[in-house]
Amino acid sequence: MRFLVNVVDDGQAATIGRTASATEAEAAAVDALNERLDRDGSIVLAVGLAAPSDATVVDARGDEPVVRPGPVLDATEYVAGFWVLDLPDAETALRTATEASRACNRKVELRPVL
Repeated sequence: MRFLVNVVDDGQAATIGRTASATEAEAAAVDALNERLDRDGSIVLAVGLAAPSDATVVDARGDEPVVRPGPVLDATEYVAGFWVLDLPDAETALRTATEASRACNRKVELRPVL
């Protein structure tokens, strides 16, 4: 089964004067988790994302595409990165999501991939 684990950031880095979202300790913990998941063959994809301010929304449903800078939603929380994991079951996914939340010191959202 495949699962999406979204890392939810609350913008804390900007409020305390850091440009990067993760501290050195958080980055090291995530690297260690990634190494273990990679050894286990669980990682399909793992990435960090640029800040919402770097997003562009494209809506090409009409005759002419509408392009605007910025995120779809203006929110204090946003997805800062994600894993797509291949895991045996939902119980393993929940344990792994718990590890991910601890490693990156952030909330995560766990969702099955359809």
